[in-house]
Amino acid sequence: MAPEGGDAPSLIDTHCHLTHPRFSGEVGQVLARARAEGVVEVISIASSATDARDASLLTGDLRPEGAGVWFTAGIHPHEASGASPADAEVLARLRAHPRCVAVGECGLDFHYDFSPRTVQERVFEEQLQVAAEVDLPVVVHCREAEEAMIPRVREAGEGGVRGVLHCFPGDLRLLETAMDAGWAVSFTGLVTFRNFDGIEAVRAVPDGRYFLETDGPYMAPVPHRGKRNEPAFVPHIAAAVARIRGESPDGVARSTTHAAREFFGLAHHGRQEG
Repeated sequence: MAPEGGDAPSLIDTHCHLTHPRFSGEVGQVLARARAEGVVEVISIASSATDARDASLLTGDLRPEGAGVWFTAGIHPHEASGASPADAEVLARLRAHPRCVAVGECGLDFHYDFSPRTVQERVFEEQLQVAAEVDLPVVVHCREAEEAMIPRVREAGEGGVRGVLHCFPGDLRLLETAMDAGWAVSFTGLVTFRNFDGIEAVRAVPDGRYFLETDGPYMAPVPHRGKRNEPAFVPHIAAAVARIRGESPDGVARSTTHAAREFFGLAHHGRQEG
């Protein structure tokens, strides 16, 4: 896929953890490589108040050759048990930042259970309420928690909260609930793995209701498995989604880029060009 300015449309990495230690000291180079591959915007996803603060600082330190950076502010389920009232105050201030585009990453993770499930559920519900109050979408993590997630997505949608289920693995019941609620899903490098079993969901989701993401530095797509994942690898994800859906990579790029800009309101936040 050609860089922006070539024949192919631009791409957006809607979920990458640029503040992760594996990117330390290299964010400028990472963003430059992304732009060279046509990935012109990256949303840096926060897992805690500290993470969100660090992500906000990245947006003010953009390299002219790099992709534009946005960020989110929220509490990951792994971090839920350590969240404090002071963290809530920090996050509230950061959500007023002009380049904060969502609440999250928040949600439920019943695979690792790093935080007690009751705490995860309380913190998630609090963030859904915050999203309603500040009129921002939510970026939602769900791992082995579909039964608990389905009613929450349904209720959030009924309350006017918009959300995206990130790194969507393909549960069709959850997909149906998300679509009915007016939500979206996003696909990672999982779609390039031979054992990916969510093909039916990739084919079923309507245009305009799904995005692309790396979830970097995790889960690099084929042919980069085992390496640190980064935004420059989004074209591999776009190509895999295109093959599964029987569409062109350019068509997938145009559809997902337009959908992401609309969903996150990027056109309304005063874009910072590289």
